[in-house]
Amino acid sequence: MTPGFGLRRCGAALLLAAALPGCAVLADPPQTAALRTAAPADLPRRFERDQVPFYPQTPLHCGPAALATVLADAGLPADLTAISDAVFLPAREGSLQIEMLSGARRQGAVATRLPGELTALMREVAAGHAVVVLLNLGLDFAPRWHYAVLVGYDLPAGELILRSGTIRRDVMSLRTFELTWARGGRWAIVALPPGQLPATAREADAVDGALGFGRVGAPAEAARAWTAVHQRWPANLLAALGLGNALHAAGELAGAERAFEKAARQHDSAAAWNNLASTRDSLGDRAGARAAAARAVERARAAEPQWLERALQTQREIDAAGR
Repeated sequence: MTPGFGLRRCGAALLLAAALPGCAVLADPPQTAALRTAAPADLPRRFERDQVPFYPQTPLHCGPAALATVLADAGLPADLTAISDAVFLPAREGSLQIEMLSGARRQGAVATRLPGELTALMREVAAGHAVVVLLNLGLDFAPRWHYAVLVGYDLPAGELILRSGTIRRDVMSLRTFELTWARGGRWAIVALPPGQLPATAREADAVDGALGFGRVGAPAEAARAWTAVHQRWPANLLAALGLGNALHAAGELAGAERAFEKAARQHDSAAAWNNLASTRDSLGDRAGARAAAARAVERARAAEPQWLERALQTQREIDAAGR
C-alpha cells in the first residue's frame, strides 16, 4: 500500500527470518552493509536511552503506544486514552501516518519527518531523541504494519533496541530492521516541544513540521517552532513568513514587523512586503505601510502575479484607513 495512505494495523507479526535453515544467507541490504563496512567516525559505536518510558501496546494500538512513548520522553502530555482517541481509527483497526503526525501536534509537539537513513535514526537517538518508526513485519503483498520506538543501537553487535509491542527492550538486527523498515516506506518521526528540532531534520521536513504544528498550536508556541526553523535556515522564506505570521497572531506586532521587514529585504517577496504593510498599518505607521504596500504591488506585477490581487486589496485598505 502507498505509504501515508494505506492501513497501518498493529497485529501479530509475520516476520520472516533473515536466513532459514538449509537456505543460502542473503546479502545485507545496502545501508546495513555500508554501516558494517565503514560506520561514520563521529557516530558513537553504542548508545542506549534506557530512561525512555514504556507504554505496552494493547491490541491494535501500537500507534498510540508509540506516540505516548515519545511524547512522555519529550516531557509533553502523554495520556494514552486521549492519544488513542486522537489517532486510532476503529474502522481501519489502526493508525495512519497522517493521524500520528496530527495526534502529536494536538498534544503540543512539533512532529517532524526524518531522512530515510539508518544513520539519521542513530544520530537522533545519540542526540537524545526517541524515534517513532513504521515497520512492515510481513510482506509487501501481505503486510503486518507495526509502529515501534527506537531508543538505542549497538553497531559492533549489528543491533537496534526498540520499545515495541509488549516488549520493553526489543533487540532487532540491523539487517532485519532495514528490511522491515524499507517495506514500511522508511517512515520515521521525532516529536519535540516547540523550539526544538531533530538533529538530522532536513530543511523541507522542518518547514512542513512547523506548518503542521501552526495549524493546531497556539500562536505563541507556533512562533517558537518557527524561530527554531528560521535560526537553523535563515535564508528560508517560508520560515521567515511563518515566524512573522505567528508573531502577528500572538499580538507581538513589533516582532512581526521585524520578521516581515527582514524577509522582504532579503527575498524581495511580494508576500513579505504585503504582510509588512499590514503590520505597519496595525502599528499606526501609515507612511511605512504605504511604502511597503506599493512595493508589494510593484513586485507582484513584475514577478509574482499570484500575489497581485492581495497586494492591491491591502493597498486599498491602507489608503482608505488613512483618509
